[in-house]
Amino acid sequence: MAATAPSRRARAYAALRYPDTSHVSRRWRSIHLLVLGIGLLAIAASSTDGLPTWLTQLLTIAVLGVAFVFTAEYAVRLWSAPESPRYAGLSDGMARLRWAVSTNGAICLLAALPLFVIALGTMRADNQHAPIFCIIWVLSLARHAPAMGTLARVISNERATLTSVVVIFLMVLIIAATGAHIMERDGQPKTFGTLPDALWWAVVTLTTTGYGDTVPLTAGGRMIGSVVMVSGILVLALMTGILATGFAEEERRREYLRVWDQITKVPMFASLGTVTLSEIVSKLRVRNYPPRIIVVRRDEPGESMFFISEGEVEVRLPRGAVALGQGAFFGEMALLDRLPRSATVVTTRPTTLLVLYASDFYEIAANIPSLVEAVEREARRRRAENRGEAATVETT
Repeated sequence: MAATAPSRRARAYAALRYPDTSHVSRRWRSIHLLVLGIGLLAIAASSTDGLPTWLTQLLTIAVLGVAFVFTAEYAVRLWSAPESPRYAGLSDGMARLRWAVSTNGAICLLAALPLFVIALGTMRADNQHAPIFCIIWVLSLARHAPAMGTLARVISNERATLTSVVVIFLMVLIIAATGAHIMERDGQPKTFGTLPDALWWAVVTLTTTGYGDTVPLTAGGRMIGSVVMVSGILVLALMTGILATGFAEEERRREYLRVWDQITKVPMFASLGTVTLSEIVSKLRVRNYPPRIIVVRRDEPGESMFFISEGEVEVRLPRGAVALGQGAFFGEMALLDRLPRSATVVTTRPTTLLVLYASDFYEIAANIPSLVEAVEREARRRRAENRGEAATVETT
């Protein structure tokens, strides 16, 4: 039974879905970033005094155009919201309402707001309050960064440890501010006369910013300042290490799931057990290529092989070209023979490849001989085909 073609609304939702890796979705993200850049540059330029009238009008048109694009995006996202799996089981109206009041919906609405503000005459693009549009529009950049969600998960996972570091930070901050206030209030009543003034100095010193506008003069105050400086380095280094470790672990999990999703589309891996697959997944890397991109060149060193998860490539040999589709692989002969590449490989349409580097390939060869045997069988078949083609050319 033939699969039902996705509806227009489903296609619109897929195209606007940020985690999606399809060609249409990637192209929309590129257009969105370009439009956003034009809007930010137009707002920045319009804040300059003494611009000619024609340039001011041109910048106003550019801002209106950018706002119109964001308004159209909001309308399409609102219309296609019922396609989200998050709102499965809800009516179309309720799904749209849930999306509209979500964080993503609020950001989209704010991005469209300048169109109505300018159209109603409340504000012009060259108005002194217009730079607020930059703050509104730049919020949409967060949707282009999957790492923002990753960072939120890291903070959630490490909240107990981070809370302990924050508590230490506050303890050092309050103790340092109180000590500096006691030591310096008589000599510098304007800068250390109150605890809030001393807290400003403690924050500036503890974060190692060091503006120099407030400096302790007594010996006791300087001793406290020295301890605060060293403590600031230690506390910030500790917090950075916690976040960096958590971020790296979360990225490894994310990449693991991403590779696992792609590896199931390659028939060669489908027959392997879960335990074996888990060993391979950690060694593969996902790479997305647009059409007409050279993946490998003839006579280059063979440092990796590639499995085609989605899309198609063209293998260009001296005697012709061969097309390889989903589930096929290439680059194995250079690894097995340890020779330079024998062909140039070019993508013919948007393609997702799983990359296996030489060091990982040889490690898999020792641990999973069945996979390497399948690769070697395919390599022998291709060598035989190449020899056959060469003999045919010599005979003719």
